[in-house]
Amino acid sequence: MIVKIKKSDLNRKKTILFNFGEGHKEYIRRCRDCTFNILEGAVRSGKTVDNVFAFAQELKTTPDKIHLATGSTMGNAKLNIGDANGFGLEWIFRGQCRWGKYKDMEALLISGPSTNFKQKIVIFAGASSSDSFKKIRGNSYGMWIATEINLHHDNTIKEAFNRQLAAKNRKIFWDMNPEHPKAPIYENYLDVYERKAKEGTLKGGYNYAHFTIFDNANITRERLEEIVSQYDENSIWYVRDILGKRSIAEGLVYTQFASLAAMENNPMKISIAEAQEMMKKGELLGITIGVDFGGNGSGHSFVASAPTVGYGKLVALLSELHKEELDPDALAKVFIAFVKKVISLFGSISKIYCDSAEQVLIRGLRKAMAKAEMGDIKVGNAKKDRINDRIFCFTSLVAQGRFAYTEMCETLEDALSMAVWKPNTVELERLDDGTSDIDTLDGFEYSYERDIKKYIKTQAG
Repeated sequence: MIVKIKKSDLNRKKTILFNFGEGHKEYIRRCRDCTFNILEGAVRSGKTVDNVFAFAQELKTTPDKIHLATGSTMGNAKLNIGDANGFGLEWIFRGQCRWGKYKDMEALLISGPSTNFKQKIVIFAGASSSDSFKKIRGNSYGMWIATEINLHHDNTIKEAFNRQLAAKNRKIFWDMNPEHPKAPIYENYLDVYERKAKEGTLKGGYNYAHFTIFDNANITRERLEEIVSQYDENSIWYVRDILGKRSIAEGLVYTQFASLAAMENNPMKISIAEAQEMMKKGELLGITIGVDFGGNGSGHSFVASAPTVGYGKLVALLSELHKEELDPDALAKVFIAFVKKVISLFGSISKIYCDSAEQVLIRGLRKAMAKAEMGDIKVGNAKKDRINDRIFCFTSLVAQGRFAYTEMCETLEDALSMAVWKPNTVELERLDDGTSDIDTLDGFEYSYERDIKKYIKTQAG
């Protein structure tokens, strides 16, 4: 669809041709009725232009006079929202606006036929530093449009919300490229809004859309092929920049795993039924459970895995993470439930290896196993080989197509996809600061580390 914004001889000399795909048009329509309007996705997917267009349409009739436009920097806000390669606010209101100052703040001052000659003021500001919020104090804003909201400091986000409390037509327009799946913008805002919207407790309406470069109707097939050809389709950069999926791109420990796991047809993932068939045919050797104990902010993790005959492949079958504080009795209860789930799905368990640093908890699990009439299953100490040896073994298995995991290993998939190296260190060291799930990684590695040499020997053979 081509949307034409006509300009009279009095105030405009050019027509802007907005060309939106169907998904983009539907998102813009929903903006009319929703307070929260959020676009996430790949580079060149048309996110910012959508929000600028929707914001401009609201600006024409909104009763509020002063509005806010932010970016990581002032220049970023003016470039992406004000100009937007000829599709920004200064072009939409060309002949009816001028750049100027409002209370010493950079602003686009708009007044003309489009606004029924009522003045609208859009304040532009940067938002990335901890004290950026000070620049937007003193005004009450009606609407707020932000580009690259994930690069905004939380102080500014909170202050902008506070400044909108008196708005007559309160609306938020955010756009962003994909971020770390556990980034604050998700955990503190987007994921919260989505959950509340599903529960029906978020007032005002939640309008979220995800687009990729393939959804941009303005990019020709030839240019699209040119851009895509610059990427390795098996790289995490392709996953983030082209597919627009939430991911970590810098410092990943398991780069190839994260890339494959994010693919539409993940070659590593198998169904429970497929794993059960492998067990039925005798393709899997004994199942081992690895246990890492929580405490001081970490969680209790259980991971069950098994090698194929000859150690040709490692197959992760089931994983769980319990982040809540558990006393020894509660821990034993959830562990026994996990063991029974593994047995009910796959038939038997050969060994259980636990973090040797927690002997009291290990004894508790042994007693619980005996009480549950499963005392014949050995509960012993993990070998705890060098972490980097475990990492090398696993990355080699992934590179050779020798690793698979079931659909019931969600916590393991997340942990492997988000593990990063500790920055600013000479030695390779996995970051363990609570931002990623090291507990599940440890539990998983305890389940296969005693067989590392066998996997490597099979590789050499």
